[in-house]
Amino acid sequence: MSLYLDAAATTPVRREALEAMWPYLTGDFGNPSSTHELGERAAVGLADARARVAAVLGCRASEVTFTSGGTEGANLAVKGLALARPRGRRVVTSPIEHEAVLASAEHLVRWHGFESSRVAVEHDGRVSAAALEAALSDDTTLVSIGCANNEIGTVQDIATLAAAARERGALVHTDAVQAAGWLPLDVAALAVDALSISGHKVGAPKGIGAVFVRGRCAVVPLIDGGGQERERRSGTENVAGAVALATALELAERERAEAAERVGALREDLVASVLAGVPTAQLTGSATSRLPGHASFCFPGTSGEAVLLELERRGVLVSSGSACAAGRDEPSHVLLALGIDAEVAGTAVRLTLPTSVTAVETSRAAAAIVDAVAAVRA
Repeated sequence: MSLYLDAAATTPVRREALEAMWPYLTGDFGNPSSTHELGERAAVGLADARARVAAVLGCRASEVTFTSGGTEGANLAVKGLALARPRGRRVVTSPIEHEAVLASAEHLVRWHGFESSRVAVEHDGRVSAAALEAALSDDTTLVSIGCANNEIGTVQDIATLAAAARERGALVHTDAVQAAGWLPLDVAALAVDALSISGHKVGAPKGIGAVFVRGRCAVVPLIDGGGQERERRSGTENVAGAVALATALELAERERAEAAERVGALREDLVASVLAGVPTAQLTGSATSRLPGHASFCFPGTSGEAVLLELERRGVLVSSGSACAAGRDEPSHVLLALGIDAEVAGTAVRLTLPTSVTAVETSRAAAAIVDAVAAVRA
């Protein structure tokens, strides 16, 4: 049986989430905007799901908007907040952000006359407070820095970065898609104005996500229509998906501390085994400030895609980076931003461990990597 180590791309739906959403696909299938009995039951389920998501994020239920996933959430936060603010027309991101954030910033530049700056990252992907402060100006309206990077696993000190941004009067959004289930998501502790998550990273189905937007912040909606989601996101709500997201997110939060400690230790063993077995391997991202389940390498002298094929032949399923960029010929923008040579960046392999991973499985994966790299080089 194949060993799946690509949890940053997606995760299987939890049974609990499936069971929780089933009634809203069958007996309680009503439109939550309808005023009859079925609609009212759906509306109750939607409100309950919103309150449960809010409890994990540490915010008010009215500050949670359900979306179709992380990409829409990032778009709504970046475009929606920037366009709604009378102050300034400048956004600041980093060069290692998810394409949803970078493309949203570029949309503001191209179609709305904004300016966009990308604050430089250190060699391990971290954004320093000093670098961010240097990139800020009095006309900066929004800063968007991700909690944790999907390709290299580096975790940012969002609270410190947010404090620097807010000192200059800017709003702060963080893409927490990869952080959910691994890191605390309390928006007060992070001191952010917006935070986006995606359900299929924590065991809910694809096609559901949520974005927190602080209540005092105005948002220009991306989708106009019937005014659902407090006029922030029109369209008939995905009640079943929202219930599944709430259920999966609650379970992930309940298990988070134990899973992070256990999986982090297994990840450390895997990294040590790979670096010992392939002396020329390069660990990408931060060695210390890193998602517990994330291990990413470059193997100079190979092809990342060839290593992936060799690993799949050995029954280990991993990726070369972001699933959203799969199939592109150009090197990863994240690795290039770290100063890694384009040729070396083309040798990247990413392992992202599910919370269910075992020591036997990580040992198997490490041995398979060593063998796969040797096979490609031969």
